[in-house]
Amino acid sequence: MAIIALVSAKGSPGVTTTGLACALTWHRRLVLAECDPAGGSILAGYLGGALDGRRGLGELAVGELRDGNLETAFWSQLVDLDAPKRERLLLPGVVDAAQAGSVTPLWQRFADFFTGLERGDPPYDVLVDCGRLHVAGPPWPILRAASVVLVVSRAHLPDLSGTRAMVRAIERDFTEHRVPPGTLRLLLVGDGHGRGEISKALRLPVIARLPHDPRTAEVLTLGGTVRAGRPLTRAAGALEVPIGALLERRRARLAWPVTQGVLPDAV
Repeated sequence: MAIIALVSAKGSPGVTTTGLACALTWHRRLVLAECDPAGGSILAGYLGGALDGRRGLGELAVGELRDGNLETAFWSQLVDLDAPKRERLLLPGVVDAAQAGSVTPLWQRFADFFTGLERGDPPYDVLVDCGRLHVAGPPWPILRAASVVLVVSRAHLPDLSGTRAMVRAIERDFTEHRVPPGTLRLLLVGDGHGRGEISKALRLPVIARLPHDPRTAEVLTLGGTVRAGRPLTRAAGALEVPIGALLERRRARLAWPVTQGVLPDAV
């Protein structure tokens, strides 16, 4: 399934909560990578800071800049969210501004490395929390390398102005860098306007809607027992199906032979 990136506009909710809910409920072997330049929150929040020593993206970046050892150091920086199975792994995000400065020059290096994980033994997909796009040093190379980019947004039309501007910025960047069409999808959070109305307003397909579930969101933010039967966890688990179908259609489209200069319709 390669790279699935989640991103939101300023003021939009739930990227980290959504990413963690998916990581804990999907059946695929995956790495959840916190690549939000503003910093990671799962280690201190959901995991309660229970680990000894520093670990994560920042440490990995410092080591890569010093020794160029990403391939060997990567696995030692992960946290097993479902130990000892090593099927749901977390790469914690940066914890201070100095680490963020080390990470920014390496976004392309990380994008290339993440892309290769689906061809590993065993293979891993990578679910990337890219945070909010309007921050210093956003991970553009990871967004460009993603097979799917999920734009997380509230489901109310008055809240969509920031999301609309961000979607147009991503579309311009993807066009400039020749990213294949069909990458972007909306992922709505909470109650509000209908999927069709919001899709029309933003000129972007909606892949799913996650319900308003404060109790589960609090557990995913602050720690506790994640219950499989809760509305948010059920919806996050179900999201694996349309994403998997979208990726299969995209793979088929990209492998489609070009005949007389005509390409199949964008997915």
